[in-house]
Amino acid sequence: MIILLKENANARQVDNLKKFLTNRGFDLHISEGTQHTLIGLIGDTSKLDIDLISSLDVVESVRRIQEPYKNANRKFHTADTVVDVGGAKIGGGHFMMIAGPCSVETHDQILSVAESVKASGANMLRGGAFKPRTSPYAFQGLHEKGIELLREAKKQTGLPIITEIMDINHLPLFEDVDVIQVGARNMQNFELLKELGQTRKPILLKRGLANTIEELLMSAEYIMAGGNEQVILCERGIRTFETATRNTLDLSAVPVLHKLTHLPVVVDPSHGTGVNDLVHPMALAAVAAGADGLIIEVHNDPPHALCDGKQSLTPEQFDHLAKAVRGILPFAAKEMTWE
Repeated sequence: MIILLKENANARQVDNLKKFLTNRGFDLHISEGTQHTLIGLIGDTSKLDIDLISSLDVVESVRRIQEPYKNANRKFHTADTVVDVGGAKIGGGHFMMIAGPCSVETHDQILSVAESVKASGANMLRGGAFKPRTSPYAFQGLHEKGIELLREAKKQTGLPIITEIMDINHLPLFEDVDVIQVGARNMQNFELLKELGQTRKPILLKRGLANTIEELLMSAEYIMAGGNEQVILCERGIRTFETATRNTLDLSAVPVLHKLTHLPVVVDPSHGTGVNDLVHPMALAAVAAGADGLIIEVHNDPPHALCDGKQSLTPEQFDHLAKAVRGILPFAAKEMTWE
């Protein structure tokens, strides 16, 4: 339920209303606009008398909300959320480019890629230290050593770093990681999500391989219900009957999510297609659709990459893409700036 307060509502009456609601067991989500204030009620509102609330002098209107996600719902929070990562912002008109290798492999590899993507304008460095792989025999990352190499790349380039967590027991290793990524396979690992809700680090939450948009938002709700509102959503492709690409990149999810939620939305065309020469066109399509950012896999030697070389761009290809993105940003579905 959402309560819209009147413009210039009496402060004491508003406080009395808040106390009345909290005494009845509701959690309140307050959103203050330039003219009006919204009070979002989180809890079972089925027994609350709407007519009584509507009759109060300070109340403009009351609406019931049917969606099960409250914190992530744009109806509760009309303004776009802006997530600040070491001075780089995403959401609310701020565009972010995240780039780097699928996996951290060596010192020279991660430093070389970090320096090249920064030169092309990337705002953040990605790199997997823990890698969930379908085969138990595939390379699964350098683990703690991988995070150490990411930290060194951050120190030398100044780029904030993002890497994936697979087990909540690894959380102490992520103290110097700027953004924690929850991968597609862990999107509904609810115990992990609840623990991440207790942190105050930004979380990039990837859509699961076969999950609906509502399920993605409910997973974001798990994090936000714990008090961590710094959530970035990621569309990375879903599994369909199509076999020409690794996944089917659902770009319609971008405007749909912007309609339903205030959280920033990034697109991963690398995992979404799984094919090097499809990353560029799908990245531009994502920007045109209004994505708040892109996450792109870049490797300095894709044919010899230990993980996902087939979908990785070379530094030169990434630089070409970055220039094209800057060219299309003015024509995107929503006005954005890439700083």
